[in-house]
Amino acid sequence: MLDLKFIRENPELVKDGIKAKGEMGDVDLVLQLDKERREIIRKAEDLKKQRNENSKKVSQLKKEGKDAAEIIAHTRQISEEIKQLDERLKEIEKELFDQLSRIPNLPHKTTPIGKDASENVETKRWGTLPEFDFKPLNHLELGERLDILDFKRGGKITGSGFPVYKGDGARLERALINFMLDVHIEKHGYTEIFPPFLANRASMFGTGQLPKMEDDMYYSPKDDLFLIPTAEVPVTNLHREEILDARDLPVKYVAYSACFRREAGSYGKETHGFLRVHQFNKVEMVNFVRPEESYDFHEQLLREATEILEMLKIPYRVLLLCSGDLSFAAAKCYDIETWSPAEQKWLEASSVSNFEDFQARRANIRFRPEKGAKPQFVHTLNGSGLATSRLMVSLLETYQTDEGTVIIPEPLRKYMGGQNVILRKYKK
Repeated sequence: MLDLKFIRENPELVKDGIKAKGEMGDVDLVLQLDKERREIIRKAEDLKKQRNENSKKVSQLKKEGKDAAEIIAHTRQISEEIKQLDERLKEIEKELFDQLSRIPNLPHKTTPIGKDASENVETKRWGTLPEFDFKPLNHLELGERLDILDFKRGGKITGSGFPVYKGDGARLERALINFMLDVHIEKHGYTEIFPPFLANRASMFGTGQLPKMEDDMYYSPKDDLFLIPTAEVPVTNLHREEILDARDLPVKYVAYSACFRREAGSYGKETHGFLRVHQFNKVEMVNFVRPEESYDFHEQLLREATEILEMLKIPYRVLLLCSGDLSFAAAKCYDIETWSPAEQKWLEASSVSNFEDFQARRANIRFRPEKGAKPQFVHTLNGSGLATSRLMVSLLETYQTDEGTVIIPEPLRKYMGGQNVILRKYKK
Protein backbone atom coordinates (compact mmCIF):
# COMPACT_ATOMS: atom_id res chain seq x y z
CA MET A 1 0.00 0.00 0.00
CA LEU A 2 1.27 3.48 -0.82
CA ASP A 3 1.73 6.12 1.86
CA LEU A 4 -1.29 8.46 1.81
CA LYS A 5 0.95 11.46 2.41
CA PHE A 6 3.03 10.47 -0.63
CA ILE A 7 -0.13 10.28 -2.78
CA ARG A 8 -1.28 13.64 -1.45
CA GLU A 9 2.04 15.27 -2.34
CA ASN A 10 2.63 13.43 -5.68
CA PRO A 11 -0.78 12.79 -7.29
CA GLU A 12 0.41 13.02 -10.89
CA LEU A 13 3.38 10.73 -10.25
CA VAL A 14 1.04 8.14 -8.77
CA LYS A 15 -1.37 8.46 -11.70
CA ASP A 16 1.53 7.95 -14.13
CA GLY A 17 2.65 4.85 -12.20
CA ILE A 18 -0.85 3.36 -12.29
CA LYS A 19 -1.08 4.02 -16.02
CA ALA A 20 2.39 2.54 -16.66
CA LYS A 21 1.31 -0.67 -14.92
CA GLY A 22 -2.02 -0.82 -16.73
CA GLU A 23 -3.75 -1.01 -13.35
CA MET A 24 -6.85 0.59 -11.90
CA GLY A 25 -6.82 3.15 -9.10
CA ASP A 26 -8.75 6.37 -8.52
CA VAL A 27 -6.28 8.91 -7.15
CA ASP A 28 -8.77 11.78 -7.35
CA LEU A 29 -11.30 9.86 -5.27
CA VAL A 30 -8.61 9.02 -2.71
CA LEU A 31 -7.69 12.70 -2.42
CA GLN A 32 -11.35 13.70 -2.14
CA LEU A 33 -11.99 11.18 0.62
CA ASP A 34 -8.78 12.19 2.37
CA LYS A 35 -9.82 15.87 2.27
CA GLU A 36 -13.27 15.08 3.67
CA ARG A 37 -11.75 12.86 6.36
CA ARG A 38 -9.40 15.62 7.51
CA GLU A 39 -12.22 18.20 7.50
CA ILE A 40 -14.39 15.94 9.63
CA ILE A 41 -11.54 15.33 12.09
CA ARG A 42 -10.92 19.10 12.36
CA LYS A 43 -14.61 19.86 12.85
CA ALA A 44 -15.00 17.07 15.44
CA GLU A 45 -11.97 18.34 17.35
CA ASP A 46 -13.38 21.87 17.40
CA LEU A 47 -16.71 20.57 18.69
CA LYS A 48 -15.01 18.45 21.36
CA LYS A 49 -13.08 21.52 22.48
CA GLN A 50 -16.33 23.48 22.63
CA ARG A 51 -18.01 20.66 24.57
CA ASN A 52 -15.19 20.66 27.12
CA GLU A 53 -15.48 24.42 27.52
CA ASN A 54 -19.25 24.08 28.04
CA SER A 55 -18.70 21.41 30.67
CA LYS A 56 -16.45 23.80 32.59
CA LYS A 57 -19.09 26.57 32.29
CA VAL A 58 -21.80 24.20 33.58
CA SER A 59 -19.68 23.34 36.61
CA GLN A 60 -19.02 27.01 37.27
CA LEU A 61 -22.69 27.97 36.95
CA LYS A 62 -23.75 25.18 39.31
CA LYS A 63 -21.19 26.33 41.86
CA GLU A 64 -22.63 29.81 41.60
CA GLY A 65 -26.17 28.44 41.92
CA LYS A 66 -27.16 29.69 38.48
CA ASP A 67 -29.27 28.02 35.76
CA ALA A 68 -27.15 25.90 33.37
CA ALA A 69 -30.01 24.33 31.38
CA GLU A 70 -29.34 26.24 28.17
CA ILE A 71 -25.66 25.33 28.11
CA ILE A 72 -26.46 21.69 28.99
CA ALA A 73 -28.90 21.51 26.08
CA HIS A 74 -26.32 23.03 23.76
CA THR A 75 -23.71 20.52 24.97
CA ARG A 76 -26.06 17.63 24.22
CA GLN A 77 -26.57 19.01 20.72
CA ILE A 78 -22.79 19.20 20.26
CA SER A 79 -22.40 15.60 21.45
CA GLU A 80 -24.98 14.46 18.90
CA GLU A 81 -23.10 16.30 16.12
CA ILE A 82 -19.84 14.65 17.23
CA LYS A 83 -21.55 11.24 17.15
CA GLN A 84 -22.78 11.84 13.59
CA LEU A 85 -19.34 13.03 12.50
CA ASP A 86 -17.69 9.96 14.07
CA GLU A 87 -20.08 7.66 12.20
CA ARG A 88 -19.38 9.45 8.93
CA LEU A 89 -15.65 9.32 9.65
CA LYS A 90 -15.82 5.52 10.01
CA GLU A 91 -17.62 5.27 6.64
CA ILE A 92 -15.08 7.50 4.92
CA GLU A 93 -12.07 5.74 6.44
CA LYS A 94 -13.45 2.37 5.32
CA GLU A 95 -13.98 3.64 1.78
CA LEU A 96 -10.59 5.38 1.77
CA PHE A 97 -8.85 2.19 2.89
CA ASP A 98 -10.64 0.24 0.16
CA GLN A 99 -9.60 2.74 -2.51
CA LEU A 100 -6.00 2.84 -1.26
CA SER A 101 -5.82 -0.97 -1.35
CA ARG A 102 -6.63 -0.88 -5.07
CA ILE A 103 -3.73 1.40 -5.99
CA PRO A 104 -0.69 -0.66 -7.07
CA ASN A 105 2.91 -0.19 -6.10
CA LEU A 106 4.71 2.21 -8.42
CA PRO A 107 7.41 1.00 -10.82
CA HIS A 108 10.96 1.72 -9.70
CA LYS A 109 12.84 4.28 -11.78
CA THR A 110 14.96 1.47 -13.31
CA THR A 111 11.88 -0.47 -14.45
CA PRO A 112 11.40 0.05 -18.20
CA ILE A 113 8.03 1.45 -19.23
CA GLY A 114 6.12 -0.92 -21.50
CA LYS A 115 2.64 -2.28 -22.09
CA ASP A 116 3.17 -6.05 -21.82
CA ALA A 117 5.65 -8.98 -21.79
CA SER A 118 6.75 -8.22 -25.35
CA GLU A 119 8.57 -5.15 -24.00
CA ASN A 120 10.54 -6.92 -21.26
CA VAL A 121 14.30 -6.47 -21.51
CA GLU A 122 16.75 -9.37 -21.58
CA THR A 123 19.65 -8.54 -19.26
CA LYS A 124 21.59 -11.79 -19.17
CA ARG A 125 21.92 -15.17 -20.86
CA TRP A 126 23.92 -18.08 -19.45
CA GLY A 127 24.91 -21.47 -20.86
CA THR A 128 24.88 -23.05 -24.31
CA LEU A 129 21.56 -24.25 -25.68
CA PRO A 130 21.73 -28.03 -26.08
CA GLU A 131 21.88 -29.57 -29.56
CA PHE A 132 20.95 -33.17 -30.34
CA ASP A 133 21.75 -35.51 -33.24
CA PHE A 134 18.28 -37.01 -32.74
CA LYS A 135 14.81 -35.57 -32.39
CA PRO A 136 14.42 -34.69 -28.69
CA LEU A 137 11.33 -35.89 -26.86
CA ASN A 138 9.27 -33.43 -24.86
CA HIS A 139 8.80 -33.82 -21.11
CA LEU A 140 5.43 -35.54 -21.54
CA GLU A 141 6.87 -38.14 -23.89
CA LEU A 142 9.84 -38.70 -21.58
CA GLY A 143 7.61 -38.91 -18.54
CA GLU A 144 5.41 -41.54 -20.16
CA ARG A 145 8.31 -43.52 -21.65
CA LEU A 146 10.15 -43.64 -18.32
CA ASP A 147 6.94 -44.09 -16.31
CA ILE A 148 7.81 -41.19 -14.00
CA LEU A 149 4.96 -38.73 -14.67
CA ASP A 150 1.25 -39.40 -14.93
CA PHE A 151 -0.93 -36.47 -15.92
CA LYS A 152 -3.85 -38.65 -16.97
CA ARG A 153 -4.28 -40.20 -13.52
CA GLY A 154 -3.75 -36.80 -11.93
CA GLY A 155 -6.66 -35.59 -14.03
CA LYS A 156 -8.74 -38.57 -12.91
CA ILE A 157 -8.01 -37.89 -9.24
CA THR A 158 -8.53 -34.12 -9.30
CA GLY A 159 -8.71 -32.58 -12.73
CA SER A 160 -6.55 -31.05 -15.43
CA GLY A 161 -3.40 -29.37 -14.15
CA PHE A 162 -2.75 -31.66 -11.16
CA PRO A 163 0.23 -33.91 -11.99
CA VAL A 164 1.22 -37.20 -10.40
CA TYR A 165 4.95 -37.87 -9.94
CA LYS A 166 5.82 -41.56 -9.92
CA GLY A 167 8.89 -43.63 -9.01
CA ASP A 168 12.06 -41.86 -10.11
CA GLY A 169 9.94 -38.85 -11.09
CA ALA A 170 8.79 -38.40 -7.49
CA ARG A 171 12.32 -39.01 -6.27
CA LEU A 172 13.77 -36.49 -8.72
CA GLU A 173 11.22 -33.87 -7.65
CA ARG A 174 12.11 -34.42 -4.00
CA ALA A 175 15.83 -34.29 -4.88
CA LEU A 176 15.38 -30.90 -6.58
CA ILE A 177 13.54 -29.47 -3.56
CA ASN A 178 16.09 -30.76 -1.04
CA PHE A 179 19.03 -29.65 -3.17
CA MET A 180 17.70 -26.10 -3.49
CA LEU A 181 16.84 -25.84 0.20
CA ASP A 182 20.30 -27.07 1.21
CA VAL A 183 22.11 -24.64 -1.10
CA HIS A 184 20.14 -21.65 0.18
CA ILE A 185 20.53 -22.70 3.82
CA GLU A 186 24.16 -23.82 3.79
CA LYS A 187 25.62 -21.44 1.21
CA HIS A 188 23.37 -18.38 1.22
CA GLY A 189 22.60 -18.15 4.94
CA TYR A 190 18.84 -18.70 4.94
CA THR A 191 16.71 -19.98 7.80
CA GLU A 192 14.29 -22.70 6.71
CA ILE A 193 10.55 -22.32 7.30
CA PHE A 194 7.94 -25.01 6.71
CA PRO A 195 4.74 -22.95 6.58
CA PRO A 196 1.01 -23.72 6.47
CA PHE A 197 -0.41 -24.18 2.97
CA LEU A 198 -3.58 -22.27 3.89
CA ALA A 199 -3.73 -18.56 4.69
CA ASN A 200 -6.37 -16.17 5.97
CA ARG A 201 -7.55 -12.93 4.38
CA ALA A 202 -5.25 -10.73 6.43
CA SER A 203 -2.25 -12.69 5.14
CA MET A 204 -3.43 -12.57 1.53
CA PHE A 205 -4.06 -8.84 1.83
CA GLY A 206 -0.67 -8.25 3.41
CA THR A 207 1.28 -9.57 0.42
CA GLY A 208 -1.05 -7.99 -2.16
CA GLN A 209 -3.05 -10.96 -3.47
CA LEU A 210 -6.28 -9.41 -2.17
CA PRO A 211 -8.41 -7.83 -3.36
CA LYS A 212 -7.21 -8.05 -6.97
CA MET A 213 -6.33 -11.75 -7.34
CA GLU A 214 -9.16 -13.37 -5.39
CA ASP A 215 -10.62 -15.09 -8.47
CA ASP A 216 -7.24 -16.72 -9.23
CA MET A 217 -7.03 -18.52 -5.90
CA TYR A 218 -8.59 -21.66 -4.45
CA TYR A 219 -10.86 -20.72 -1.58
CA SER A 220 -12.59 -22.54 1.26
CA PRO A 221 -15.66 -20.41 2.12
CA LYS A 222 -16.59 -22.45 5.20
CA ASP A 223 -13.26 -21.56 6.83
CA ASP A 224 -12.61 -18.30 4.96
CA LEU A 225 -9.16 -19.61 4.06
CA PHE A 226 -7.18 -19.65 0.82
CA LEU A 227 -4.79 -22.27 -0.53
CA ILE A 228 -1.53 -20.39 -0.90
CA PRO A 229 -0.38 -19.41 -4.42
CA THR A 230 3.22 -19.19 -3.13
CA ALA A 231 5.12 -19.58 0.14
CA GLU A 232 5.72 -15.83 -0.08
CA VAL A 233 2.31 -15.36 1.55
CA PRO A 234 2.76 -17.28 4.84
CA VAL A 235 6.47 -16.51 5.16
CA THR A 236 6.09 -12.74 4.71
CA ASN A 237 3.20 -12.76 7.18
CA LEU A 238 5.33 -14.41 9.86
CA HIS A 239 6.12 -10.85 10.98
CA ARG A 240 2.77 -9.16 10.32
CA GLU A 241 2.00 -6.55 13.00
CA GLU A 242 5.54 -6.85 14.42
CA ILE A 243 8.44 -4.49 15.02
CA LEU A 244 11.75 -6.15 14.18
CA ASP A 245 15.02 -5.38 15.89
CA ALA A 246 17.35 -3.62 13.45
CA ARG A 247 20.17 -5.84 14.70
CA ASP A 248 18.34 -8.85 13.26
CA LEU A 249 18.18 -7.41 9.74
CA PRO A 250 18.46 -8.74 7.16
CA VAL A 251 16.07 -11.59 7.93
CA LYS A 252 16.37 -14.27 5.24
CA TYR A 253 13.89 -17.15 5.10
CA VAL A 254 13.61 -20.02 2.64
CA ALA A 255 10.60 -22.31 2.41
CA TYR A 256 9.31 -25.21 0.38
CA SER A 257 5.58 -25.33 -0.30
CA ALA A 258 3.08 -26.68 -2.71
CA CYS A 259 1.48 -23.80 -4.62
CA PHE A 260 -2.11 -23.60 -5.87
CA ARG A 261 -3.37 -21.29 -8.61
CA ARG A 262 -6.67 -21.36 -10.45
CA GLU A 263 -5.31 -18.94 -13.08
CA ALA A 264 -8.78 -17.74 -14.01
CA GLY A 265 -8.84 -16.31 -17.51
CA SER A 266 -5.62 -17.98 -18.67
CA TYR A 267 -7.20 -20.93 -20.46
CA GLY A 268 -5.72 -21.70 -23.84
CA LYS A 269 -2.20 -20.60 -22.83
CA GLU A 270 0.48 -23.34 -22.77
CA THR A 271 -1.94 -25.99 -21.63
CA HIS A 272 -0.09 -29.29 -21.83
CA GLY A 273 1.94 -31.02 -19.14
CA PHE A 274 3.93 -28.85 -16.77
CA LEU A 275 3.53 -25.79 -18.99
CA ARG A 276 0.29 -25.03 -17.16
CA VAL A 277 -0.55 -26.61 -13.82
CA HIS A 278 -2.78 -25.63 -10.91
CA GLN A 279 -0.60 -27.32 -8.29
CA PHE A 280 3.19 -27.20 -8.33
CA ASN A 281 6.14 -27.17 -5.94
CA LYS A 282 8.38 -24.23 -5.24
CA VAL A 283 11.25 -23.19 -3.01
CA GLU A 284 10.79 -19.54 -2.09
CA MET A 285 13.24 -17.02 -0.63
CA VAL A 286 11.94 -14.05 1.38
CA ASN A 287 14.06 -11.15 2.66
CA PHE A 288 13.24 -8.41 5.20
CA VAL A 289 15.83 -5.64 4.86
CA ARG A 290 16.60 -2.01 5.62
CA PRO A 291 15.17 0.35 2.93
CA GLU A 292 18.57 1.67 1.88
CA GLU A 293 19.82 -1.87 1.20
CA SER A 294 16.86 -3.37 -0.63
CA TYR A 295 18.13 -3.00 -4.18
CA ASP A 296 21.49 -4.52 -3.29
CA PHE A 297 19.60 -7.48 -1.84
CA HIS A 298 17.44 -7.62 -4.97
CA GLU A 299 20.53 -8.24 -7.08
CA GLN A 300 21.80 -10.74 -4.51
CA LEU A 301 18.49 -12.65 -4.63
CA LEU A 302 18.83 -12.88 -8.39
CA ARG A 303 22.34 -14.33 -8.06
CA GLU A 304 21.18 -16.83 -5.44
CA ALA A 305 18.40 -18.09 -7.70
CA THR A 306 20.48 -18.30 -10.88
CA GLU A 307 23.30 -20.09 -9.05
CA ILE A 308 21.00 -23.10 -8.71
CA LEU A 309 20.67 -23.31 -12.50
CA GLU A 310 24.41 -22.88 -13.03
CA MET A 311 25.10 -25.73 -10.60
CA LEU A 312 22.64 -27.89 -12.55
CA LYS A 313 24.14 -26.65 -15.86
CA ILE A 314 20.75 -25.65 -17.24
CA PRO A 315 20.81 -22.68 -19.67
CA TYR A 316 18.79 -19.66 -18.60
CA ARG A 317 18.12 -16.05 -19.39
CA VAL A 318 17.12 -13.11 -17.18
CA LEU A 319 14.42 -10.62 -18.14
CA LEU A 320 13.87 -7.24 -16.51
CA LEU A 321 10.10 -6.86 -16.55
CA CYS A 322 8.58 -3.72 -18.02
CA SER A 323 5.93 -1.80 -16.09
CA GLY A 324 3.01 -3.42 -17.90
CA ASP A 325 4.15 -6.94 -16.98
CA LEU A 326 4.94 -6.10 -13.36
CA SER A 327 2.80 -7.57 -10.59
CA PHE A 328 0.42 -5.40 -8.56
CA ALA A 329 2.73 -5.27 -5.52
CA ALA A 330 6.21 -5.20 -7.10
CA ALA A 331 8.32 -2.11 -7.80
CA LYS A 332 10.89 -4.06 -9.83
CA CYS A 333 11.10 -7.66 -10.94
CA TYR A 334 13.38 -10.03 -12.82
CA ASP A 335 12.07 -13.21 -14.42
CA ILE A 336 14.41 -16.17 -14.85
CA GLU A 337 13.58 -18.43 -17.78
CA THR A 338 15.00 -21.86 -18.63
CA TRP A 339 15.24 -23.36 -22.11
CA SER A 340 12.97 -26.14 -23.34
CA PRO A 341 14.73 -28.02 -26.19
CA ALA A 342 11.52 -29.76 -27.30
CA GLU A 343 9.33 -26.67 -27.18
CA GLN A 344 12.16 -24.53 -28.55
CA LYS A 345 11.19 -21.73 -26.19
CA TRP A 346 12.04 -20.12 -22.87
CA LEU A 347 9.92 -21.02 -19.85
CA GLU A 348 9.52 -18.89 -16.74
CA ALA A 349 10.98 -20.70 -13.70
CA SER A 350 11.37 -17.84 -11.23
CA SER A 351 10.43 -14.27 -10.44
CA VAL A 352 12.66 -12.15 -8.20
CA SER A 353 10.84 -9.08 -6.88
CA ASN A 354 11.42 -6.02 -4.75
CA PHE A 355 8.24 -4.70 -3.12
CA GLU A 356 9.99 -1.88 -1.23
CA ASP A 357 7.67 -0.98 1.69
CA PHE A 358 4.42 -1.77 -0.17
CA GLN A 359 3.78 -5.14 1.50
CA ALA A 360 5.18 -3.93 4.82
CA ARG A 361 2.60 -1.14 4.96
CA ARG A 362 -0.24 -3.54 4.22
CA ALA A 363 1.02 -6.04 6.81
CA ASN A 364 2.40 -3.43 9.25
CA ILE A 365 5.91 -4.91 9.41
CA ARG A 366 8.36 -2.42 10.85
CA PHE A 367 11.80 -2.20 12.42
CA ARG A 368 13.30 0.16 14.97
CA PRO A 369 16.57 1.60 13.54
CA GLU A 370 17.95 2.19 17.03
CA LYS A 371 16.80 2.26 20.64
CA GLY A 372 14.19 4.95 21.19
CA ALA A 373 13.85 5.71 17.45
CA LYS A 374 10.52 5.80 15.66
CA PRO A 375 9.76 2.48 13.88
CA GLN A 376 10.08 2.43 10.09
CA PHE A 377 8.66 0.04 7.53
CA VAL A 378 11.02 -2.66 6.31
CA HIS A 379 11.46 -3.49 2.64
CA THR A 380 10.38 -6.98 1.58
CA LEU A 381 11.73 -9.00 -1.32
CA ASN A 382 11.20 -12.51 -2.58
CA GLY A 383 12.42 -14.83 -5.26
CA SER A 384 11.61 -18.33 -6.41
CA GLY A 385 14.63 -20.42 -5.86
CA LEU A 386 13.14 -22.15 -7.90
CA ALA A 387 9.71 -23.39 -9.02
CA THR A 388 10.15 -27.04 -9.98
CA SER A 389 7.49 -27.53 -12.66
CA ARG A 390 9.09 -25.57 -15.53
CA LEU A 391 12.53 -26.50 -14.21
CA MET A 392 11.57 -30.19 -14.49
CA VAL A 393 10.67 -29.61 -18.16
CA SER A 394 14.08 -28.12 -18.92
CA LEU A 395 15.95 -30.70 -16.86
CA LEU A 396 14.31 -33.77 -18.44
CA GLU A 397 14.60 -32.42 -21.97
CA THR A 398 18.16 -31.09 -21.60
CA TYR A 399 19.56 -34.27 -20.03
CA GLN A 400 17.80 -36.82 -22.28
CA THR A 401 19.78 -39.33 -24.36
CA ASP A 402 19.11 -40.90 -27.74
CA GLU A 403 18.02 -44.03 -25.87
CA GLY A 404 15.16 -42.12 -24.22
CA THR A 405 16.80 -42.16 -20.79
CA VAL A 406 17.60 -39.12 -18.67
CA ILE A 407 20.98 -38.39 -17.07
CA ILE A 408 20.63 -37.09 -13.52
CA PRO A 409 22.62 -33.85 -12.97
CA GLU A 410 25.58 -34.51 -10.71
CA PRO A 411 24.45 -32.24 -7.78
CA LEU A 412 21.21 -34.24 -7.47
CA ARG A 413 22.72 -37.73 -7.39
CA LYS A 414 23.44 -37.82 -3.67
CA TYR A 415 19.76 -37.07 -3.07
CA MET A 416 18.87 -40.10 -5.20
CA GLY A 417 21.09 -42.65 -3.49
CA GLY A 418 23.91 -42.26 -6.02
CA GLN A 419 21.67 -42.96 -9.03
CA ASN A 420 23.01 -41.28 -12.16
CA VAL A 421 20.42 -42.12 -14.83
CA ILE A 422 16.68 -42.68 -15.09
CA LEU A 423 15.94 -45.83 -17.09
CA ARG A 424 12.69 -47.31 -18.31
CA LYS A 425 11.64 -49.95 -15.80
CA TYR A 426 10.18 -52.86 -17.72
CA LYS A 427 7.96 -55.32 -15.95
CA LYS A 428 9.33 -58.86 -15.70
